[in-house]
Amino acid sequence: MNVLVTGADGFVGRWLIRRLLDDGREVYGALRPSQPVPAGGGGDLAPEERAAVRWVPLELTDDESVRACAVPLYDAVVHLAAVASVPDAARDPGHAWAVNAGGTARLVHVLAGAKGEGRADPLVLVVSTSEVYGCGEPPPRPRRESDPVAPCSPYAASKAGAELAALEAWRRAGLRVVVARPFAHTGPGQDPRFVVPALAQRLKFAKRVGAPVVKVGNLEPVREFLHVRDVVDAYARLLVRGQPGQIYNVASGEGITLEQVFFKLADLVGVRPIPEVDAELMRRADIAHLVGDAAKLRAATGWTPRYSLDDTLRDVLDAQAN
Repeated sequence: MNVLVTGADGFVGRWLIRRLLDDGREVYGALRPSQPVPAGGGGDLAPEERAAVRWVPLELTDDESVRACAVPLYDAVVHLAAVASVPDAARDPGHAWAVNAGGTARLVHVLAGAKGEGRADPLVLVVSTSEVYGCGEPPPRPRRESDPVAPCSPYAASKAGAELAALEAWRRAGLRVVVARPFAHTGPGQDPRFVVPALAQRLKFAKRVGAPVVKVGNLEPVREFLHVRDVVDAYARLLVRGQPGQIYNVASGEGITLEQVFFKLADLVGVRPIPEVDAELMRRADIAHLVGDAAKLRAATGWTPRYSLDDTLRDVLDAQAN
């Protein structure tokens, strides 16, 4: 199986490439033309892994670039490329929509054309986000794929648009689209703009300088945190067993408040500072409770998380130490 991974230089993209190479797949990695081939440590690719990938340029906002990237006849495509930061999307919602929804629409249009001409029939895994479930009153249980979508941020709205674009191509052209909705995940190499590596970084700094206080955002929301290895395991399984036209949550179903995560990390670092809310770290519309039900994914693929939360947090801290 030859697989195109868009957003190959991203946090999840690097881990997915490693997994696909381990599975014996022929991997094409799509990067923005201005981006270097991923290198270095902290979850990045080793030299031999980089050499095993065929790197191709991809600019999702450019029709010609998308068409050129889709010229090879792929067996599968994992579409990860996106404006993935909630604050970045909030600063420029139009750009987030152009990349996340518009870029997905361009990509599936080209792939659907190849299918219609009989040149290829790829399975297209479109990676969305659990944030599409939104800020409404959460049900008294983990979210299911049948729950309504009610995004409350430009990021989540643009990803919901990407889902619609992809599933429209499935209905209209028979493109074999599968949508994954991953819940929060972390691991070595994640950008410190995201909550777990950000808290880890601040706590380690507090220990180093003896600071009694650590600045935080809102610690009340309930989340779950999967290890990135478990998430890419789910994606690899969906490439083989996912059913076209279906949406799958990637989730543990085990919720925890961000305050509990803060103190778990503090214990692992060996400090006990006081968390102090900083208005600049607060999100305008936090989802109070975002935990998922992955029964559909388990039934289809046999997937289950292998890493505990403590293991995941230790891996984040160890990567920062390196």
